[in-house]
Amino acid sequence: MSATMHLLRTDWFGLLVAFAVGAVALGLAQPSFLSTYNLYVMLTAFSLSILIALSQMVIVAIGQLNLSVGAIGGLAAITFAGVMEVWSVPIPVAILIGLLVGVAGGTLNGVVTHVTGLNAFVVTLATLAIFKGTNIGITEAQPFYEIPDAVKSFGNARFGFFPYLLFVSGAIGIAVWVFMRRSVLGRQLLAVGGNLNAAKLSGIPVGRVVVAAHVLSGMLAAVAGMLAVARLQLGQPTIGDDWLIISFAAPVIGGAVLAGGHVSVAGTVLGVAIIMLINNALVLLNVDPYAVQLVLGALILAAVALSRFREPA
Repeated sequence: MSATMHLLRTDWFGLLVAFAVGAVALGLAQPSFLSTYNLYVMLTAFSLSILIALSQMVIVAIGQLNLSVGAIGGLAAITFAGVMEVWSVPIPVAILIGLLVGVAGGTLNGVVTHVTGLNAFVVTLATLAIFKGTNIGITEAQPFYEIPDAVKSFGNARFGFFPYLLFVSGAIGIAVWVFMRRSVLGRQLLAVGGNLNAAKLSGIPVGRVVVAAHVLSGMLAAVAGMLAVARLQLGQPTIGDDWLIISFAAPVIGGAVLAGGHVSVAGTVLGVAIIMLINNALVLLNVDPYAVQLVLGALILAAVALSRFREPA
């Protein structure tokens, strides 16, 4: 009985039930939902969105927000594509360079936030403009088309209706779960978000923890950006432009508290799944595309309300 009660109290169980009910209902209402092609398309979007949401989740864990997630991912994406096209850099080296872009972006966010004491919302709003401006300056708003065939093949490869991208995202998601639950630094992130003053008094190096969270966020965004290049088969300057809403909504729907101190990796992944399901349902049911944005806006409001409800009194 106690195990059942524990399961019911988890952040993710209710979301799993909601997703299962929604998927069954959509499958009955629109049989094309269960087609191999539709499942593949949805899982591909799901794969990228997991990383986008996790990138924001680690920042929410410390009680902050990162508005530059998409800009960092986009800059890493066009850097990854650009060095392969312009300088014929080998793929592994290009991946490393893309990751370094994410690390650099995250480090800038973390250091400026900690040193200046400014709200991360303000800092990352400024760096969003910096990173996006750098992106447009490098590309002149033109895509990089000369992507190696190996990258293109990987981006579209699948096992049944499971894209290879999903296996990458799944492995990273498991690693983030282990990091948040089992590592000292992961617990320190939650401690800083839960009670900053108590964390300082207990000897936690708050500055280093804040910077580490932003670095991890930048790396996850960079990986998402590079996988987007593989999926799109080009380095599109607009990669990352539409990431903000899902990066914010999914962790909060998944059980995160915006004030910090509590996040759920499994809940975040299921939050992404529910958003993907809603988007797919609206498309399959021929709902006006503008209504999709209305629904996402309503999800944001609901997510914020849920977060406020979860905050301790």
